[in-house]
Amino acid sequence: FESPSLRGQGFRSDSGPFFRAETFMVEPFRQSLRTYIAPPPPTTSRFVPTVGSALAAYGTAPRQVTGRPHRNGTTLEHLFGNPRQGSYHEDMSTAPRLAAAKRDWGHDESGCTVLHIDMDAFYASLEVARQPELKGKPVVIGTGPRSVVSAANYEARRYGINSAMPSARARQLCPNAVFLPVDIRYYRKVSQSIMRDVFLTVTDRFEQVSVDEGYMDVSGALLRWGKPSAIGAWIRHEVERRFHVTCSVGIAANKLVAKIASTNAKPNGMLLIPSSRSAEFVQMPLRSIPGIGPKLEQRLNTWGIASVADLSQLSMEQLTQATGSPANARHLWMASRGMDDRIVTPTHVEKSIGSEETLLEDTTDQRIVCQQLRESCNIIARSLRNRGFMARTVTVKLRFTDLRYRTRSCTLGQPADAASTLYPTCVTLLHAMLDMRGDDATQPLPRPVRLIGVSVSGLTKANNTAIQPSLDDLLEEHGRTDETTTSNRLRAAEAALDAVRSKYGNQAANLGI
Repeated sequence: FESPSLRGQGFRSDSGPFFRAETFMVEPFRQSLRTYIAPPPPTTSRFVPTVGSALAAYGTAPRQVTGRPHRNGTTLEHLFGNPRQGSYHEDMSTAPRLAAAKRDWGHDESGCTVLHIDMDAFYASLEVARQPELKGKPVVIGTGPRSVVSAANYEARRYGINSAMPSARARQLCPNAVFLPVDIRYYRKVSQSIMRDVFLTVTDRFEQVSVDEGYMDVSGALLRWGKPSAIGAWIRHEVERRFHVTCSVGIAANKLVAKIASTNAKPNGMLLIPSSRSAEFVQMPLRSIPGIGPKLEQRLNTWGIASVADLSQLSMEQLTQATGSPANARHLWMASRGMDDRIVTPTHVEKSIGSEETLLEDTTDQRIVCQQLRESCNIIARSLRNRGFMARTVTVKLRFTDLRYRTRSCTLGQPADAASTLYPTCVTLLHAMLDMRGDDATQPLPRPVRLIGVSVSGLTKANNTAIQPSLDDLLEEHGRTDETTTSNRLRAAEAALDAVRSKYGNQAANLGI
């Protein structure tokens, strides 16, 4: 399209504009839209407007109309067939990609020493790589009656399938898709090989942020490589040659712009944004900025902020009022100007550790929920000990039948790495979240629960964490000949069980806490 502002402007195809928003009406353009909104071949990255984007130009947000009742009681699927098949290719993230951004922004690479490398449809691509017969077919990662989609390749995304969507819904959208279970060990193994054998051969200034993406500071590698774009091109070639999957690369002066650039380079592309054009490049929809999700977008919209251009017009004080957070205000103020002072940090600092499980059936049985809480606490506590951490904050998450969820957190009196400490706290949080009184373990929950999750945060290294014994601990130590406490003995027992679980599985042995 020709302008960041869609209202009142025309969309442009390869051959030129084909309608103007002021004159757009549904019926007269039904056939012409079908012609222009044809599914692009899997290899193309050309922007193809959707029905949703067309209506957005007319003044109606896509999320308000796509697949929902129209004024006359019909749906857009009824009017246009399946508009999702005509949508532009997008990553599993919700960040929008714009064809206007995927163009030549210039060739000045001075100061552009940050690369963001993002694998394309990583899980699904790995499955196709090890099962070549799946090439060209829609592939969805996530099976089971209550599972959600973990990943989908670009062939599957053309049908509207995206991450976190219930797998049952994905089967409705694309019955012929190949559904495969998540093989996270395999994905992590390949990820480690890619990071070690490709990325880290360029420079040790690499920050892995997830299993399929990371940032690279190549300032120290330019003497050998010459230009950042040469590094990006080599990485893309080597990843595809060695592992038969593709990645997209964003090159910029900072992490924020590099991240947005790699998103807009997808799939299998590379985008260089000269330092002098960073501010111009980020003038996109709000959701293009990492960290702006649906809730923050909605809050900004209520303040009349509809785009990054609107953000750039506000002062830090105004943004603080709009977001309610000085930290968020500073981030948005800088982001709207293409600025980011974060550096590439090779050592990734753990922020939290969690475990969650979706039940096969919704339940109000407190014993089932508590059993899952106990299993999650065992997994988390073992992970804490293996990584040498202790946690200070515990959070319980519940998702209900209507897919809404609630969380409740508590700060512990002492840092902990034992399930015997975490589990009682989780039960207390469960009762508080659901306004349950008493200690009756057989009391049914007031609402059916679909998903149970536990996470811990406020992590510190165990060998650097001082623990102040409580008065009860001191009294117990004084009354015993071995001068130990119940909590210390339980912690030691759990540590001993780690070896058993490592050999025979997580369910091989458990403490009756």
